[in-house]
Parts: sequence; C-alpha cells; structure tokens
Amino acid sequence: MQQINPLELSQWLSDTSRPNPLLLDVREATEYEICHIDGSQLVSMNTIPSRFNELDDEATIVVICHHGMRSYQVASFLERQGFANVINLNGGIARWAEEVDLTMARY
Repeated sequence: MQQINPLELSQWLSDTSRPNPLLLDVREATEYEICHIDGSQLVSMNTIPSRFNELDDEATIVVICHHGMRSYQVASFLERQGFANVINLNGGIARWAEEVDLTMARY
C-alpha cells in the first residue's frame, strides 16, 4: 500500500508540472462539511462497494479520511478491485490540519 504524508501531498497539489491526483474523501457527509481539502470528492466509505465503478481505474487516487484508517481500508479494497495507483493519506485530514492548513476546522 502506497502512503503519502500531508506535506508531500500539499507539494504535489501545488506542483503545476504534474497532474493532480483524484482526492477521494471517504468520510461521512457531516465530517466533510466540517472540513475538507479543496477539490476532494466525497464518496463515503459505506458506499464505496456500490460506487467504486464510478472511479477511473487509470487515475492516481489519494484516499482521505479523518485519521487514515478508513482510507487505508478503502485503498486496500480499491487495489483488490484492480486499481493500480491508489495512495493512502497517512494521518488523514487531522494530520493535514496540523501540518498543512493550520486554519482548517478540526473535530
């Protein structure tokens, strides 16, 4: 399982020389409303089994949750479904708020 930390992801997103990954946020809608990374797409973890076919299996996907556990499970599931370029955000949105966006709401 590939992992990326928030600082690495932030640098990637600001690097105009490479395409941005799909930011797949797998938290619940209420969590997403509190805070999220701009440009992320919400697909709650419990809907992934019925909605993963909506995702581009050729895309690089960074999976995001609160602390990195749900996203790890979803990333593993996507890999088992044949997605080759799946990366887990290590530490999740909580670590992003601590290291990248210090103004982000926390819960």
